[in-house]
Amino acid sequence: MFTPEEILQKSIGAGVNKLKKTLVAKMILGFIGGAMISIGFLAYVRVTASIPSNLASVKALVGGTVFPIGLIVILLAGGELATGNMMAVGTSLFSKKNNWFDYFKNLAIITLFNFIGAVFVAYFFGHVAGLTHAEPFRQAVIGIAAGKTGAGFWSAFVSGIGCNWLVGLAVWLSFGAKDAAGKILGIWFPIMIFVAVGFQHSIANCFIIPAAIFEGGSTWWLFIQNFVPVFLGNIVGGLVFVAGFYYLSYKTKNAD
Repeated sequence: MFTPEEILQKSIGAGVNKLKKTLVAKMILGFIGGAMISIGFLAYVRVTASIPSNLASVKALVGGTVFPIGLIVILLAGGELATGNMMAVGTSLFSKKNNWFDYFKNLAIITLFNFIGAVFVAYFFGHVAGLTHAEPFRQAVIGIAAGKTGAGFWSAFVSGIGCNWLVGLAVWLSFGAKDAAGKILGIWFPIMIFVAVGFQHSIANCFIIPAAIFEGGSTWWLFIQNFVPVFLGNIVGGLVFVAGFYYLSYKTKNAD
């Protein structure tokens, strides 16, 4: 395991490298990132839909054990995820390796292609292939989406902070591990906990709410109303609570 000071340096380097990727690479890897997070959420739906509602805690735990596969694939095999970049590119921003324009330009590109990848999975794998169309999966998708969109602005915003505090920590811990097994464990537990707790993840919601829309259980306006506060909360969680806090804590040993 690398020290926190070393992890900070790795995060800064990763943030710089993310900005150096070509537009085509960002588009492809962003699509992959959105698709992989969505496949993780699809797995959540498939393994929890038949669990009775009076076992909500068990359902959350079971779903949380399969959801992390998305971020594991992204960080080990390759992919770009807006919520992870909020933290990693944030550390390079604080170390003055880039600027605010670079930060938000990267987020805009990656978020757009995360969204495309998520909607692709929701429509083709969920609706067309029937994985979210048949019961009890259809009602599960609609119910989960309703829970997301039913939150008020500030509730969704704060939930987004909690989510990306944990997602940012998962990325941070993956930078700290020296082998694949360590990276998987470092990613798995923070992601499992954010899912089990029920925090909101903007890119995951780009899958579950459109999936509900395709099944006739939500609307694009509800999606937008949810996406904005959750996305803003995710930025605060990743940029401030992980990148900012750890940069301030360990910057004295940071050879900028």
